[in-house]
Amino acid sequence: MSRALVWFRRDLRLDDHPALQAALKAGHAPVPVYIHAPEEEAPWAPGAASHAWLERSLRSLREALRAIGSDLIIRQGPSTETLLALAKECEAEAVYWHRLYEPASIARDSATKAALKAAGLQAESHNGALLAEPWTVKTGNGDSYRVFTPFWKNARQALDGNTTHGAPTSLPTVPNVHSLDIDALGLRPHAREGGWELGFWRHWQPGEAGAAELLEAFIDGALHGYKEQRNFPDRTGTSKLSPHLHFGEISPRRIVAALQSARVPAKSQPDLDHYYSELGWREFSHHLLFHFPHTSNDNMNPRFAEFRWADVDEARLAAWQRGRTGVPIVDAGMRELYATGWMHNRVRMVVASFLTKNLRYHWIHGARWFWDTLVDASLPNNTQGWQWTAGTGADAAPYFRIFSPVAQAEKFDPKGAYIQRWVPELAKVPGAALGEPWAHGDLLQRTAPGYPRRPIVDLKASRAEALAAYSGPKSLPHD
Repeated sequence: MSRALVWFRRDLRLDDHPALQAALKAGHAPVPVYIHAPEEEAPWAPGAASHAWLERSLRSLREALRAIGSDLIIRQGPSTETLLALAKECEAEAVYWHRLYEPASIARDSATKAALKAAGLQAESHNGALLAEPWTVKTGNGDSYRVFTPFWKNARQALDGNTTHGAPTSLPTVPNVHSLDIDALGLRPHAREGGWELGFWRHWQPGEAGAAELLEAFIDGALHGYKEQRNFPDRTGTSKLSPHLHFGEISPRRIVAALQSARVPAKSQPDLDHYYSELGWREFSHHLLFHFPHTSNDNMNPRFAEFRWADVDEARLAAWQRGRTGVPIVDAGMRELYATGWMHNRVRMVVASFLTKNLRYHWIHGARWFWDTLVDASLPNNTQGWQWTAGTGADAAPYFRIFSPVAQAEKFDPKGAYIQRWVPELAKVPGAALGEPWAHGDLLQRTAPGYPRRPIVDLKASRAEALAAYSGPKSLPHD
């Protein structure tokens, strides 16, 4: 039987794996391969939290492959040269993989495909990550979209006729060639603060099985009431599938298939539709980055090319990063992120607004911190999310929409359960005072002496300054 390399990247699963299925359909014996080459994704090489997740996800995939008679060959080095060398060692005739959509990955994959074909190998790429690939969704004029609603009205047609393939129950053994141990990749950031990421695993189970369990739990639980409950960070109101989707431990097609086959009662149909639209935002983010690749670092809206962002005060930036701003809902979100590698989406918007509006720092500073600390650090989603809140992206909230952290806390964490969970020094502060504790100085001093007495920036004054910067000349440097 002829052999084909199946190049795994961010598709660390066996279920609904089009590249693997294509190799089998063509009559090849698949040789699963993972090549560690993070530098090829620069300037957005994976951060520390992503590497921590990857380490465990690779172990899960290798165990799953071994259970059905195969294995995962692991190498480190330039992808193209490594694939060419492995194809020769394994006497493979073809290479199959799933497409990625970030600028650096597109350039790398195009060059790799050309090199493989030049060497006489069959080279095939497939869609394993999206419901609808970026170039397949077009306006009536054949252009790309810049606004979500018409995009999703078009793209959601991909929900119909959704097909999936189960995981193979057995695979041929792989050739006896050199393979690295996962530990050799140096993915664990244990040197950072004595094992900073170890706390993640109280909340997550990386790998295909963990993704399947979360999906089942979501369908049975949080889906019902999702449209409203997803806004409250003190409860499990979301699917929390984002890191599993990012690493391809589950496909969006599998999620849709499971939802379509579930017996969702009529009263939960609005919840289901809203969840589909959230999958749509993921699709839209990929669409935008593919068509506007400069937005990974630059504003989509050219009006902000010379906007007067404030000079960064490193002490204030560090206070934001570590949840010491003196604004409880902001601090709770940033501490949840550092403790779990994830943050509730409503709170992501609040902390991003605080950084880009109240501190008036360029969103790239927040995007970089999220990139290093999020286990679901997807470049399209991260870019779109930050530019949406900053008001500088496509279909973004306008810059003058400034989230009030006090109002957000009062509305979405009315009892203070979320704040008190992640900022335990505020545990004795009454719920009514948690949104704005600095207004209760004596109470704060008595019940939480270790917490900042006032925010690092005055919320009202900084809001006025942000609005003035937006309405004034945007070509003048900030002094």
